[in-house]
Amino acid sequence: MNSVNNVFVELSVVLGKTSLPIHQLLKMGRGAVIELGTKQDEEIWVLANNVPIARGEIIVQGEKVAVSITSTLSASEAAAANI
Repeated sequence: MNSVNNVFVELSVVLGKTSLPIHQLLKMGRGAVIELGTKQDEEIWVLANNVPIARGEIIVQGEKVAVSITSTLSASEAAAANI
């Protein structure tokens, strides 16, 4: 079990996606807001090493933001996920 303690996994949370011209991206500075193609109540993706492993929802408590896992994906669902 000690060897498992030394394994690191990169976790990412995908809130949404958008497409914009590179010139617009280059003009953005600190505080810029990027509108995503996701609605507030939609589930988000949780990735482990860039592989989808779960769906979840954003929870905000005061100044802290967290993710609540609502469902996990099987290996076949993860392979079929189009993120």
